[in-house]
Amino acid sequence: MSEVWKPSVTVAAIIEKDGRFLLVEEETSDGIRLNQPAGHLDPNETLIEAVARETQEEAAYEFSPTALVGLYMSTYLSSRTNKEVTYLRFAFCGELGRALDQPLDEGILRTVWMTREEMLACEERHRSPLVLRCVDDYLAGRRAPLSMIYTHSSVIGAQRD
Repeated sequence: MSEVWKPSVTVAAIIEKDGRFLLVEEETSDGIRLNQPAGHLDPNETLIEAVARETQEEAAYEFSPTALVGLYMSTYLSSRTNKEVTYLRFAFCGELGRALDQPLDEGILRTVWMTREEMLACEERHRSPLVLRCVDDYLAGRRAPLSMIYTHSSVIGAQRD
């Protein structure tokens, strides 16, 4: 029997304040990289819950998503396993809440606020090409209402938005 292919589902928060975007500087297997607050969808979690949680864990801010900026599919060769990995990234914009008094997630070195031009100037340090692509889509005004996302789980036993 062959192995079943499954993409990894991730979420990312595109957060803009005064012309600057919130990024995290993180340790990766490829060195120190810049990314939006982002991470994997956990079991029994909605996409909305996931992006709020990841922003809290990685950037120590509350975040309330208001729109879907885009859905992105990308394939990479894992430097760890030397196998192809496919990611489906759901990028959200929204309202930044209060700063939280808590440590950043393991592997996150610090948060930084950068303009698009500053991000472009250090593109080689981005975790993936999606970092700048998501910001460009946000700046282009791409938005889909959260009502486009429907979640149903018979495991949880309830329908959720």
